[in-house]
Amino acid sequence: MTAPVCISASAAAAPARQTLPHPRLAPAGTSLYPSFASYVRARHPALLRTARSLTANPSDAEDLLQTALAKTYVAWERIEDHRALDGYVRRALLNTRTSQWRRRRVDEFACDELPEPEPRPGADDPAERQALRDAMWRAILRLPARQRAMVVLRYYEDLSEAQTAELLGVSVGTVKSAVSRALGKLREDPELAPAR
Repeated sequence: MTAPVCISASAAAAPARQTLPHPRLAPAGTSLYPSFASYVRARHPALLRTARSLTANPSDAEDLLQTALAKTYVAWERIEDHRALDGYVRRALLNTRTSQWRRRRVDEFACDELPEPEPRPGADDPAERQALRDAMWRAILRLPARQRAMVVLRYYEDLSEAQTAELLGVSVGTVKSAVSRALGKLREDPELAPAR
């Protein structure tokens, strides 16, 4: 016969807490928290956009997100309100990025003359490129509306001749001939003569 054991009412009412091994001790390729895996699958694109807004390099943004998700995974049991997970991960992203920024070392060297970058062969002036773009758009705007639409769809939107024909409701041959005439007009445009 067993002897009765007295326990407090609060201890009797509380469910037994399941203790899981530390996340770092999980077998490779498995997750102790299936809810974490589903959260990452669902929210990864939005979180990656946030990481990309914190750093200019897409590869650095992916690394930043992975680091923040690793920190979130380690703290998964301690996060009480899973509705606030986005805020938690965003805070981890921001804190991680701030730590990286603080650790970054900038080397400065004193010199007598400021170094001027050597002009790269084939590299032209950005102002010239912009002027050429502006001249090209003005020339395109002078084309008839139908030819302008076909040129923009073919060369700026990068659609095929078949896709352009389908979108405009014309035949592929019509697209080919109209684009050919439009390119001929652009070649003859006097404003684009210096670019040739």
